[in-house]
Amino acid sequence: EALRKLYKLKQAFTTASVLSHYNPSLPNIVDADASYYSLGAVPSQKPDAGKHPIAFDSGKRLPENFNYEINDKELLGIVWALKCCRSFLLSLFSLFEVLTDHSTLQYFMSSQISNCCQAGWAGFLSKFHFSISDRPGQLATLPDALSSCDNVYPERGKEFMSKNPINYQQIIKQDEIRA
Repeated sequence: EALRKLYKLKQAFTTASVLSHYNPSLPNIVDADASYYSLGAVPSQKPDAGKHPIAFDSGKRLPENFNYEINDKELLGIVWALKCCRSFLLSLFSLFEVLTDHSTLQYFMSSQISNCCQAGWAGFLSKFHFSISDRPGQLATLPDALSSCDNVYPERGKEFMSKNPINYQQIIKQDEIRA
């Protein structure tokens, strides 16, 4: 019985989708996600019918971009993901796919730029040969998990995430005000 369980465990470890070595000849996919306080990215390759991740990246958003509109927040997630993976993505000659759960970003590179951040990001993104595809949020389990880690929320926990603490800082104290 113990030997059978050992073989079953061994098979699970050797057949599961674990980190793969990067192979530039395989199709590439980058899953990106952004939440209120953090970002997640999972670059993967498709050697067969399934996706095999080659890295997992997660990071905190800076306070100065907490107030971004939803389009800019999700676009920041894509830009951050491509910065994490740029060492191998810039060397690709073939088109790679970026997956996001925000459907309007599919048209970003062909639409009008609406602010300075987007202009800078468009310059950075123009170095890459990619397409943006929409996928339902419930299918984005890996990047969503990476962008929703509990350790990135402010000290007051998840219930505080809808309020930006930067907005509630006291800039001028009462004793500094002169009549």
